[in-house]
Amino acid sequence: MTDKKSLKGGEFLIRETNAQDIFIPEEFNEEQRMIAQSFKEFTDTQVLPQMEQLEKHDRELLTKMFKDAGDLGLLGVSIPEEYGGFGQNFVTSMLAVEEMGKGFSFAVAYSAHTGIGTLPILYYGTEEQKEKYIPKLASGEFIGAYCLTEADAGSDANSGKTKAKLSDDGKHYILNGVKIWITNGGVADLLIVFAKIDDDKNLSAFIIESAYKGVTLGADEEKMGIKGSSTVQVYLDDVKVPVENLLGERNGGFKIALNILNLGRIKLAGATTGAGKGTITNAVNYANERTQFGQPIASFGAIKHKLAEMVIQNFAAESLTYRASQNIEDATQLFIDEGMDKSKATLEGIRQYAIEASIAKVFGSEALDYVVDEGVQIYGGMGYSAETPVEKAYRDSRINRIFEGTNEINRMVIVGELIKRGLKGEIDLLTPAKEVGKELMGIPDFGSPVTDYFEAKKKMIINFKKSILMVAGSAIQKFMQDISNEQELLINAANMIMWTYAAESMLLRIEKLNGIYDEEKMKLYKDMLDVYMYDVAHKINKEGVDAVNAFGTGDEKQGMLMGMKRFTKAASVNVVAARRRIADKLIEDNKYNF
Repeated sequence: MTDKKSLKGGEFLIRETNAQDIFIPEEFNEEQRMIAQSFKEFTDTQVLPQMEQLEKHDRELLTKMFKDAGDLGLLGVSIPEEYGGFGQNFVTSMLAVEEMGKGFSFAVAYSAHTGIGTLPILYYGTEEQKEKYIPKLASGEFIGAYCLTEADAGSDANSGKTKAKLSDDGKHYILNGVKIWITNGGVADLLIVFAKIDDDKNLSAFIIESAYKGVTLGADEEKMGIKGSSTVQVYLDDVKVPVENLLGERNGGFKIALNILNLGRIKLAGATTGAGKGTITNAVNYANERTQFGQPIASFGAIKHKLAEMVIQNFAAESLTYRASQNIEDATQLFIDEGMDKSKATLEGIRQYAIEASIAKVFGSEALDYVVDEGVQIYGGMGYSAETPVEKAYRDSRINRIFEGTNEINRMVIVGELIKRGLKGEIDLLTPAKEVGKELMGIPDFGSPVTDYFEAKKKMIINFKKSILMVAGSAIQKFMQDISNEQELLINAANMIMWTYAAESMLLRIEKLNGIYDEEKMKLYKDMLDVYMYDVAHKINKEGVDAVNAFGTGDEKQGMLMGMKRFTKAASVNVVAARRRIADKLIEDNKYNF
């Protein structure tokens, strides 16, 4: 049996995982479900009924909603009890984010506050900083914001121009600069601000109260979506910040930013999963109510196709997100057991799974974009009307592919981190890559056909991984250090890795469910897995072939193309019938219930 604690981040590419070693959402305990219910009730009773007013830039209402959430303890799920929180584990915090994800733009404001607005202090702050600020953030007395982005410093965050200079008396840092796209900025009491001290190479981080003289919070931006969240520019004009408000070490701000972004990425995946479930429920409700040609549109095959695919994409996103979340939790606990401080252990656990966090962010945001787009289509003309929730969901979803590092940047992170860890010897990519090369040179071993359902699927996953190792290994060998300049190839490889991780996560979840549910109930989950893996096999093949055609030559190229064909072979599946069965279950339940 695989020891789940020994499976490092990125190792899924070269190692098999036992289904019993992953966490699946069906395993949430009663306490966790009660916490989720609290978030659901708040979203249903406080957020959704006031969403229209919230989207009018009502800062007073937004502030009140934060205070109400704080009074209910919803802002302190991840915060230790000694600072006024509940001290729940990472997976539970993900469940909370998922449930809040159904709350449209308030979910963005909530995530920004509880994540990037609070956790830098919790993880990097001194004891004095934690005692002073964390209880206020947990109660909603203070609202937090994270000030990193500048006009010329987006993806290249470390190029920011905001400056900090030590005062003559050595008691303050004097900050000057402008930060843009600051979520919660218009209502924030506390700002995590990144700036370079003097001519430092790297950023440093500072805790700044918005009440400090010289801090100006700009007007709310007019945005495509997430209108209920406050997004502003923050102006810093000779702001005097006490030296004791330096967060972490000098020059350590960029490291803080990167680690917090990893956290934000996986949290975003949780939120998109929740938003996806809400949108699917709204879409099937409408499809069951809307009649054309004398029958509900839910009865039409074209609509069933859409509904089923929405379910499959969201189910896959949920599967990989909670798999990665538990990996982070397990790694964190291991570091704690070895004597590491909990805050440092959490950061190290998140860093360990930076690859999986980027996968979750990209996959989750793109799955949600698919879901909301098809949701609008199911609503038809009404889907374009601001009267419907799906119109809002469509607009709100689009930012997720830009938040927390664009999806293009995150694709680079996926492959870049794998390569970096391989070169450092943290992950042995070379040996399995060489084995794949030998396999291509030898006579194919067709053997006996695998008859066990799950073993056959696992063989497909193994072959997907071989295709990745073949393409990526050959590309790295050809371009060496210049591989970072071949962004199209990196995107090809990232897509192959991401879809393989999603397929494996889905497979492991369904295999684990096979020991819980009866045969009849399992048929539907197998339908989802059949459709997804059949589709993914063809998608991986295209990405691999595109990559090989871009850099391969001669016999080597032909060998790799043959390898791609071999490694992405998929048995025939009646995807039409399978999707209809999935859709029929959704239509019968009239809500997402998978």
